[in-house]
Amino acid sequence: MAEVKEEKTQKDQTRNRVLTLLNEELTNYSDKQMKVVLDLLADGNTVPFIARYRKEATGSLDEVEIREIEERYQYLTNLEKRKEEVLHSIEEQDKLTAELESEIKQATQLQRVEDLYLPYRQKRRTLATIAKEKGLEPFAEWLMTFPEEDLAKEAEKYIHPEEELETVEDVYSGVHEILAEYTSDNAEFRKWIRAKTMNSGKIEVTVKDEEADEKGVYQMYYEYARPVNKLASHQVLAINRGEKEKILTVKVIVDEQEIFDYLFDQTVPSLAISGAISLVQEANEDAYKRFIQPAIEREIRATLTEDAEDQAIDVFGDNLRNLLLQAPLKGQTILGFDPAYRTGCKLAAVDETGKLLGIKVIYPYKPASKSKREAAKGELIDFIEKHHIDTIAIGNGTASRESEQFVADLLKEIDRKVSYVIVNEAGASVYSASAEARREFPDLEVEERSAVSIARRLQDPLAELVKIDPQSIGVGQYQHDVSQKKLTERLDFVVET
Repeated sequence: MAEVKEEKTQKDQTRNRVLTLLNEELTNYSDKQMKVVLDLLADGNTVPFIARYRKEATGSLDEVEIREIEERYQYLTNLEKRKEEVLHSIEEQDKLTAELESEIKQATQLQRVEDLYLPYRQKRRTLATIAKEKGLEPFAEWLMTFPEEDLAKEAEKYIHPEEELETVEDVYSGVHEILAEYTSDNAEFRKWIRAKTMNSGKIEVTVKDEEADEKGVYQMYYEYARPVNKLASHQVLAINRGEKEKILTVKVIVDEQEIFDYLFDQTVPSLAISGAISLVQEANEDAYKRFIQPAIEREIRATLTEDAEDQAIDVFGDNLRNLLLQAPLKGQTILGFDPAYRTGCKLAAVDETGKLLGIKVIYPYKPASKSKREAAKGELIDFIEKHHIDTIAIGNGTASRESEQFVADLLKEIDRKVSYVIVNEAGASVYSASAEARREFPDLEVEERSAVSIARRLQDPLAELVKIDPQSIGVGQYQHDVSQKKLTERLDFVVET
């Protein structure tokens, strides 16, 4: 019972700390608004429900504002939990100082917490670990005092053939690993280098396998360089895709000499006169090249990708919202025109309520026979007249341009006033093969159901598109390159609201 009570107290303390941080960050909202929103979410209410039906309680916060509170609260909660884990781990090692504890508690980013934890994280057995096991750490610590004494003479004291330390060079080699790890594990060094790379570095892209890029999709990136902080989200996603397809090679480039100078200034006293200077300098440069640079590059690439994905997902969400909220075309009989070459163009007429009136397949393009191509125009005119068509909805997929020209020319030859519209058909084939479509139209072929879906999209976009998985609607060029979990959450959110 006491343990349960203590656990609840800890959770309450964590929540209070998070709420304090949240109040400091999100100054646009009152304490009461944020607490009400978080309580409603904790009770299982969805964001759309809260925005629509709890306006009085939240002070009329909209979906975007509620999502901002929710997402930031979740991040800060994860941050506080990670701080607790890190503090507990370091304390168990009996290495937690008051200064380190304060730095960890004051951290506002997960990356900062991880940097501070790095020297205390349980590592696999590194070369530095092996060197320490051989008793070389005291020598490394002595070197960091930059003594004026003879280093080689001191190093001789650490020669132990049974530890594979047979020469002074063996001792220096082991100490080099320890010094390099000191530099690599320093949180302040990583923080500075990360900021330097983000602000002054550039992404350099070169072609790896031009032959694999048959259509030249990535040609503009064959020799491409751009400042890290100037890359647009679509460029990041395009480069990532090209790298994944093994067509492009991507590197993060920064002025190494500036970083080496910084590390030197931070580790070597200005008035030092010691043979240790060159050893420390070599260890610094090796630490950067072998440990820090690859890690920082991975972090920056991951940050760029996450930011690009978030921006892209926002765009995809806006695109979906715009599709769903297109004005319906009421009181008209619509002809859905699903273009194709070999299998023919599928036609579906629906009345003003969306009820199917008729189905037809015409063959206006090769490889159809000449007789079928010549008959296609007359068949379409007859279909239009028979069902009293007001508007033709042409799918924007294969053969769309040819179909648009075909329809435009045909409409000039008939007396009836008929207009046409190009309709986004993405997802129509997915819907047409679904169980729902089969139940509604069991006697139609898959392609014929697609034509019905295209017609209804123009007539009542919201009613038709909600039948389709949002990810199949085709909301953006890179929708398959982003986090599918985040994309699904965002698109589901748009549909709900």
